[in-house]
Amino acid sequence: MSAWDLAIDLGLISVLLLVGVVLRAKVGIVQRLFIPASIIAGGIGLTLGPNGLDWLPFSGLVSEYPTVLIAVIFGAIPIGAAKVNWKQTFGRVRNMWVYSMLLTLLMWGGGAMVTYLIIARVWDIPTGFGLVLGAGFLGGHGTAAAVGEAFSGLGWEEATALGYTSATIGLICAILGGLLLIKKNTRNNQTNFISDFEELPNELRTGLVPKENRPSSGENTVSSNTVDPLFFHIAILAVVVMVSYFLQVGIEATFPQVSIPLLSLSFVVGLLMQFVLNTTKGNHYVDKRVIDRLAGTATDLIVAFGITSINLAVVAAYAWPLLALFVFGVIWAYCIFHFIAPRVFHRHWFENAIFGWGWSTGTVAMGIALLRIVDPKSKSTTLDDYALGYVGMVPVEIMVITFGPIMMMAGFGGIFSLILLGTSAVLIIIAAKSGWLASIQDTKKFNRDSNVS
Repeated sequence: MSAWDLAIDLGLISVLLLVGVVLRAKVGIVQRLFIPASIIAGGIGLTLGPNGLDWLPFSGLVSEYPTVLIAVIFGAIPIGAAKVNWKQTFGRVRNMWVYSMLLTLLMWGGGAMVTYLIIARVWDIPTGFGLVLGAGFLGGHGTAAAVGEAFSGLGWEEATALGYTSATIGLICAILGGLLLIKKNTRNNQTNFISDFEELPNELRTGLVPKENRPSSGENTVSSNTVDPLFFHIAILAVVVMVSYFLQVGIEATFPQVSIPLLSLSFVVGLLMQFVLNTTKGNHYVDKRVIDRLAGTATDLIVAFGITSINLAVVAAYAWPLLALFVFGVIWAYCIFHFIAPRVFHRHWFENAIFGWGWSTGTVAMGIALLRIVDPKSKSTTLDDYALGYVGMVPVEIMVITFGPIMMMAGFGGIFSLILLGTSAVLIIIAAKSGWLASIQDTKKFNRDSNVS
């Protein structure tokens, strides 16, 4: 492989992404379905790339890019994070943390359990098959790459293709299901910030933001006479990923039986990098908005490359168990949306819940997209609460991704799913006993009264 292979891959995927942007801006059905450009790019890449008609000369590295890109995303989480006074904010973000934990535990645990109890008894599938749902629906293409990497190290190389498929189907379910839920609850007067689905700003449909509504993406925190401010932020993330990679190589060389996903190490190294920045006062020159934009770019590339690299032959071989798992996943995610969200959130339950629906089926980015539809002016505190609550949930997610494949392939799938589901049950009991939960009727009545007033 040469440097031109990387350049050509990036060039081709960039062309496809630009095609996706144009189609979103010009084609009515794409606008009505709110299809992201990254999904369009991935679909075209899959059709015309090596796994389809083979018209586009992608290199053999296409399937490997998401593993690096997901390390960028997780490494970026701690970088530039503001210091938080947890005593003042805990009460506000507590319920979002509870909901985030339940989403994580139930989606991963539910997929593992239904596979262990039902799907594995009907079809001959690998012991780790149950994690495909959580990796794809909840985690997305990046997590699918990380879990696939872990399974590959344990001898199941097909896991990555199945994870990408799960993530792609999850995105479609997030879009279509989310739009149906928004329309239904808008008619039932359960939304707080929009009264008619058809009144949404045009920029949400076309993806093109008019000049007067364009927010800033960041500030120049260093002088361009020294180094370009954008590259300064890229360099920080690049160092995090590089150190994480060498740390992973060192651990595997020392302990050959241990396989730690790159994203897990990247998050830890990111925490250490942020500690260094705080200690040296360098954090004053890091703009979190720029870091988030870089992580967003990595997310778009993961989706596009991930879909492009799906091996259709592997998907066809597991078609029926995949279908059964996906049907369960959609029903399971809806149950979380319908029964848990209204009890956890006392105010703005639907805005928080639709964010959770997008997250549990099509990643956090899809949750944000759906939230912007029902809260176009960002009047709710959903994203702020999520950003703070996520800090306390990341270690759990990383532990699931790190140790889940190991336990599943070792034949402890049932125990693993029981641990996750049992922990979620304990969390619900604690929340109920502590008075954190409300009845669905009280929450929905509160929303209706708020809308009337």
